[in-house]
Amino acid sequence: MEWVLNSSISFAAASKDYQKGLYLKSLEVLNQLVDTQKDVKTYVLLAKNLIKLGFKAEAAAAYSLAGKLDGQAESIYTREAAILYLQSGDEQEALAHALRVMKLAQNDADLAYVLVSIYIKQGRLDLISPFRRVISESSNPEHIALAVHALTDHILDPTNEALVANLFKRFPEMPALRLLNLVFARETCDYGRVASLFGPIADMIAKRDLEFLRKDNPFYNLHWCGDEALNGIVSLNPLLSLPELAAKRRLLPHNWGEKIRIGYLSSDFWSDHATMKLLQRVLELHDRNRFEITLFCHSGEAYLAANKADRSAWGNICLIRDLTNAEVAEKIRELEIDILVDLKGHTTDGRPDILNQSVAPIHVSWLGFPGSTVNIDLDYIVGDHVVLPDRAKPHYHEKFVRMPESYQPNDPMNRPKPTPTTRAAVGLPDDAFVFASFNGNRKITAETLDIWCNILRRAPNSVLWLMLSSVRAETNIRNYANKRGITADRIIFCPRVTYQKHIDRQQCADLGLDTFPVNGHTTTSEQLWGGLPVLTVKGTNFASRVSESLLNAIGLPDLVATDTQAYEDMAVEMALDTQRVVAYKARLKQNAGIMPLFDADRFRQHLEKAYEMMVDRAKRGLEPDHLDVPALPPRTTPFITTV
Repeated sequence: MEWVLNSSISFAAASKDYQKGLYLKSLEVLNQLVDTQKDVKTYVLLAKNLIKLGFKAEAAAAYSLAGKLDGQAESIYTREAAILYLQSGDEQEALAHALRVMKLAQNDADLAYVLVSIYIKQGRLDLISPFRRVISESSNPEHIALAVHALTDHILDPTNEALVANLFKRFPEMPALRLLNLVFARETCDYGRVASLFGPIADMIAKRDLEFLRKDNPFYNLHWCGDEALNGIVSLNPLLSLPELAAKRRLLPHNWGEKIRIGYLSSDFWSDHATMKLLQRVLELHDRNRFEITLFCHSGEAYLAANKADRSAWGNICLIRDLTNAEVAEKIRELEIDILVDLKGHTTDGRPDILNQSVAPIHVSWLGFPGSTVNIDLDYIVGDHVVLPDRAKPHYHEKFVRMPESYQPNDPMNRPKPTPTTRAAVGLPDDAFVFASFNGNRKITAETLDIWCNILRRAPNSVLWLMLSSVRAETNIRNYANKRGITADRIIFCPRVTYQKHIDRQQCADLGLDTFPVNGHTTTSEQLWGGLPVLTVKGTNFASRVSESLLNAIGLPDLVATDTQAYEDMAVEMALDTQRVVAYKARLKQNAGIMPLFDADRFRQHLEKAYEMMVDRAKRGLEPDHLDVPALPPRTTPFITTV
């Protein structure tokens, strides 16, 4: 009885000292008391004192003990421990504690912040969905900044669009929210909203007040900005020294083997993804006598379940979806990868931050992100002389590895060949000239649509055939065109269909019309594979030069207009002189089986030569430098029967 009384008196004294701000005195009593009185209230008061004295990690440990003792499955003290562990830099303990009270996080912005911030650092963006709403409704600036990051990666979710719109109403002065609202507006082709939101941005650019670009998303920036100098500073972190990261990485010891060990990093390793329509045959053809291929795969379960190909033919599969970035980096180092090739960059589901953990002697960006991958430790970017001309070099921290033809591989074996179909079968008029664009609607800028409307007015017997991304986008495109004198029957939207049917229907159009500042990439090569010539315009950055690269590689460089007026004029001229289109289609059919664009084995040999050139420099202790891969002699016989 006396011990209980003394304990009560001691706790009361410690509590009174805490209330008076005598934290050290209170702590002195509690340190004695905790040896004999291990209960919730003692640990909680201990934690409160430690917080006041600046010992967050120790306070977190005290709250953790309180949480274990209070008997509640979702303890508020475990919550406090999670928050404090994050603030003290112990992300492992923060996550462990937050997971114990995860149900609370859906309505608790502070706890949700713990989970989302750690998941983003780990590259586990698939786990953050339940917590977007609560952090976006917070008034804490740190929560809002994190919400912008989390919401950017899921622009097709209408709930996210509403959350972003609400955030922007609350914080209209935040550039990141204005830019994110623009992303959603472009996704649905809401041109009036785009113009309204973009006005202040245009003013800032005119004044060279470019600080707002640090808040933009690199991928979505490409959809409105064709200026390479501006693309190169988007989201740039001035505190991150990439040269220092690279220098330290190159000093690390490495065991070079007889074969060059290539690692490909992507979430797209399943048969129906657009990237694999390009890359699959190259992976299958890699020379296993000289190269060892590993795929670091973080594809979603649903996509892998839908996969129809034998993935073992592509390389050794290393599943990393459930691993943190640090764990992935360790796995890559364990396998002694010589060249790690990131196939995603700053695109949806990409995990390029893995490369900032010194995973291989040589880091390469290729195929996924059409530009400089800012803030990532990369030695090289693979391109060609069109997408990466000499004048672009100042805007990249990566050195250029330029393929002799196009940077884009194409698969002539696994991609289906077009089979005959009719216009009636795809809902097209038999007697009209059909312009087509199968690019995602977000690529159709107001400037592009204005030019298309001009073309339709000047070629009265023509229609425009577009891919349907959403009903809202269709409505907005039709309304915009109608205000420019184009009636609804002049624009025909086609639904998404199976890949075979999509390839088949390309031939029903007369001429493909490219978009800008982001061209068709896989879309353009699919049109060419399907027998449809594509008209493009010379670009000003990687993303807007891709179609020119592809047209050069298929032997149709004359379909590259010098500017937008020439693009418009050429489209009209071909609509009025259909024999020109007939001639282009004949050239395309003739070239498909012998020109480089669809020659996967030729591309594979060039790519392997590029890898050997990179490794040769690294083995000799030389820093990365610009490399131009020499071309093999031109083919004189077809590599496939024409498509």
